[in-house]
Amino acid sequence: MNPPQLSAVLVLMLAQLCVSSLGCPSGCRCYSLTVECGSIGLKEIPQGITHGTQTIFLQDNAIGQIRQRDLSDLGQLHYLYLQNNSISMLEAGAFRNLGLLLELALNGNRIHLITADVFRGLDHLRILYLAGNQITRLEDYTFRGLQRLQELHLQENSVEVLGDQALVGLSSLALLDLSRNNLRTLSPASLKPLVSLQVLRVTDNPWRCDCALHWLRGWINEEGQRLLSSAERRMLCAEPPRLSHLSLVEVPANSLVCIPPIVQLEPSHLTVRLGESLRVSCQASGYPQPQVTWRKASHGKAQLSPRGLVQEVGMDGDTGESFDPDTGSGMLFLSNVTVAHAGRYECEAWNPGGVARVTFHLSVNMSSSSSRSEIWPRLHSSSYYHPSSVDVSQEPLYELESMDFSALGTATQTAIAVGISLLALTALLLLCMIYSRHCQRQKEESGYGASKEENILYVNDYSDGPTTFAQLEEYRDECGHEMYVLNRAKPVLPPPPAPAEGGEGPPLLFDTQIAYEIHC
Repeated sequence: MNPPQLSAVLVLMLAQLCVSSLGCPSGCRCYSLTVECGSIGLKEIPQGITHGTQTIFLQDNAIGQIRQRDLSDLGQLHYLYLQNNSISMLEAGAFRNLGLLLELALNGNRIHLITADVFRGLDHLRILYLAGNQITRLEDYTFRGLQRLQELHLQENSVEVLGDQALVGLSSLALLDLSRNNLRTLSPASLKPLVSLQVLRVTDNPWRCDCALHWLRGWINEEGQRLLSSAERRMLCAEPPRLSHLSLVEVPANSLVCIPPIVQLEPSHLTVRLGESLRVSCQASGYPQPQVTWRKASHGKAQLSPRGLVQEVGMDGDTGESFDPDTGSGMLFLSNVTVAHAGRYECEAWNPGGVARVTFHLSVNMSSSSSRSEIWPRLHSSSYYHPSSVDVSQEPLYELESMDFSALGTATQTAIAVGISLLALTALLLLCMIYSRHCQRQKEESGYGASKEENILYVNDYSDGPTTFAQLEEYRDECGHEMYVLNRAKPVLPPPPAPAEGGEGPPLLFDTQIAYEIHC
C-alpha cells in the first residue's frame, strides 16, 4: 500500500471514530453539535445522543410522548424541534434538566392538556411553539417559571378557557398569539401579568360580546392601540345574534349586557337507601349561559369527597370540593350511597351577570336494602326525581354526623333497631290504656242525670193521635237544634208510684207509644 492510499485509509478511520464519539443514533445525521433525525419514522426520542449536543431536529416523525428519561442527559441542549409528530403526552418533569434550552418547538402535535409546571426547569427558554395542537384550556400557573420567555405561540388550537392566572410568571413575554382558537371571552386579570407585552394576536375567535367584554372595548381604544394591529382591533362579535359580525369597538356600550342566572333544582330533598345511586339535576338559565358547579358542605365547613362520589359537573369555592364546571345543566351523580354522602349540597350557577345558589339535602336510610328493588324502583331508571315519586320511609333516618351508627356491627345495629321499635310500641299501648281509662271514668261520672234530661224534650203520642212532623218542627224551632226520632219500647223515667185504692195511676211514659226526642 503506497503512502497516498495509507493516508486515505487513516482519514476514513478517523472520521468513523469521530462519528462514533459523537454518539449518532442510527438513521440520523450528526455533525458538529447538531443531530438531525427528521422524517425517518421515529416513534420515540432516540437514545445515545451525546451529552454535548446543542441542537436536535426530530420533526416529521411519529413520536407519541416525551418522558423524563428521554432528555435527562442533554443538559447542553439549546434548540429542540419536535414539530409535526404525534405527541399527546408530556410527562411531568420532562424538561427539568434542560436549563440552557432557548427554543422549543412542539407545534403540529396532539397535545390536549398542559398541566401546571410542565415546563418547569426551562429557565432560559425564549420561544415556545405550541400552535396547531388540541389544547382546550389553559389552567392557572401553566407557564410559571418561564420568566425569560419572549414569544408564546398558541394559535390554531381549541382554547376555550384562559385561566385568570394562566400567564402568571411571563414577565418578559413580548408576543402572545391566541388567534384561531375558541375563545369567547377574556378577563383583564389574564393579561395583567404581561408587563412587557408588545404584540397581541386574538383574531378569528368566536367572541361573545356581553358585559364581560366591556373592559376590552375600552382597552382596545387605549392600550390596545399599541399592542394590536389595525386588523386585530376589529374584533368581530360572533354572538349574540343581534351583534354578530359587528366589531367590538363599534358596539354601543349599553348593548354589552348580561342576564343574571336563575337556578332550578329538582328535587330539593331526597332520601335514599344505603347502596343506591342517584342523579340530581341543577338547571340554570341566563345570558351568557351560566356555569353550574356543585359543592358538598356540612355545617358550613368544607367536606372531603365521600367515597363513591362521582361528579359529572363541578364547582369552585372555599366551602366545598372543586371540579370542572359544566355549562347550563349540572348533574350530581352519587354512586353506591353510604352514610358519608348524607348532608347538604349546594348548586351554584355563575355568569358575568351574577351568582345564584340553591341547596339540596340528602338523607340516607339506614335500614336493610334487601327490598330496595321493590321500594325504590325509580332510582336507577330516572334521570332525576320529583318528591312525589319517592317513597317516604317510616324507618329511622340518620343525617350525617348525627351518630356514629355506621361504625357499629350489623348485629348491634339490628338489636338497637328492634329495641327502639319495642319501646315505641310499649309507649303507644300505654297511652291507649290511659286514654281508655279516662274515657270510662268520665262516662261513669256523667251518667244520665237531670242535667242531661233538661236538654231533651220528650213528646208523647196520647189520645190526640200521633204527633205530626209539623209539630215536631215547631218544637225544634223553639230549641234551635236538630231533632232525632226514637222508637222506644220501654220507659226511660222511673216507674210511677202505685195507684191509690180505687184510682188509676198516671200512664207509663213511652209505653208502647212512639216518643220523639229533640236535642236542645
